[in-house]
Amino acid sequence: MSFQSINPYSQRRIKTYRADGPAVLERKLKQADQAFADWSRLPLTERVSYLRQVGNYLSTHKQVLGEQITAEMGKTRKEAEGEIEKCAASCTFYTDHANAFLADQVIETDAARSFVTFQPLGPVLAIMPWNFPYWQVFRFAIPALLAGNVGLLKHAPNVMGCALAIEDVFRQCDLPNGVFQSLLIDVAPVENLLKDRRIRAVTLTGSGRAGSSVASIAGREIKKSVLELGGSDALIVLADADLEQAAETAIKSRMQNAGQSCIAAKRFIVEKSVKKQFTELVLHHMGQIRQGDPTDETITMGPMARPDLADSIERQYHASLAKGARSLIGNMQRSGCNVHPMLLDRIKPGMVAFDEETFGPLATLIEARDEADAIRLANQSDFGLGSALWTQDLDRADRLARQIQAGSVFVNGLMRSDARLPFGGIKNSGFGRELSDIGMREFVNVKTVWVEK
Repeated sequence: MSFQSINPYSQRRIKTYRADGPAVLERKLKQADQAFADWSRLPLTERVSYLRQVGNYLSTHKQVLGEQITAEMGKTRKEAEGEIEKCAASCTFYTDHANAFLADQVIETDAARSFVTFQPLGPVLAIMPWNFPYWQVFRFAIPALLAGNVGLLKHAPNVMGCALAIEDVFRQCDLPNGVFQSLLIDVAPVENLLKDRRIRAVTLTGSGRAGSSVASIAGREIKKSVLELGGSDALIVLADADLEQAAETAIKSRMQNAGQSCIAAKRFIVEKSVKKQFTELVLHHMGQIRQGDPTDETITMGPMARPDLADSIERQYHASLAKGARSLIGNMQRSGCNVHPMLLDRIKPGMVAFDEETFGPLATLIEARDEADAIRLANQSDFGLGSALWTQDLDRADRLARQIQAGSVFVNGLMRSDARLPFGGIKNSGFGRELSDIGMREFVNVKTVWVEK
């Protein structure tokens, strides 16, 4: 079996990668198990030193690493280099705070001494998607490795070049063999990997179907799992919002990475009294998008990553029209993986564009009677990853943010992930958290130690 890396803009084959067979997988598992024994015993200061080197390497080589992202999944050069910079910043954040995040916590009890200590679990399997081929990996790997775990990456088949390049980053920074390895495998071997005693935990970013399958196996095997399964994030615009800023940010959020982002504004829920004005502003900002060859510095949106992904967003677009939605930019325009930005109005619950995650350059407008109706519509979703709320009344924002059913709420700003803050969702968007001190402690044994008097 092999994997082909295809440039989504030109549809030219970049390279073919041979899949790891059973013998290669066994060798990598054995190496990970042996590496964990040594890596977990290293003083934290030494692990910090290694990961600082990783951050420096990413910063120094962001252009060449970004070029591979652009070639394999179509992200613009600016977006690709920005992704590498974000990974480097995450290294800096975690290496600066690892001591504080992993320090023993002394608890006053009636014991002579009692404390909580944080110890690694072992090899962690990471099942990662193609849309942010570096960031998704590093936001797991940096805290997990600093905590003393080792990582095994099963990346998406269309970005195997990125998977091997990430492995090489750690190699270039002299991390011991086996601390981070990429597995060139498809879906079939995953179940046996999860059943292997040497794999102690799993983290997955992907579809609900994949998450359900992985979590069920991990559950049967009594292994820790963290799932990030996408979203249908609401962007609520109330009548007192700064409409110009809200519209500009909404389009930036929805259309970044050709609309292929889990935490993006997918449902624009707008109070009736300002919907017309907001719609006009949204159309204006959509008109500023320059789509084309992602290697061109003047282009602001590249292609979708694969033809089947473009097929999916096309299906969702037409299915919503069939239920009564209205297109505000004419007929859908598509050439291969290049899908022109779309805006649908009159979206209601029961339509595909409301109920499903739309993973592509499709924005939707939903009318709300008032703030209570806007919150109701935002929460009328099976997903609960991120959300945004636009209002100039910050007391009102504080009150309403607590009513939104999501893992995060961004008030008057761009929805994003940030290493300093926990990231994750509820409902069908998954469970567990990445990033911050909370994310670092997902893959540790939170051990209580009690010493009698």
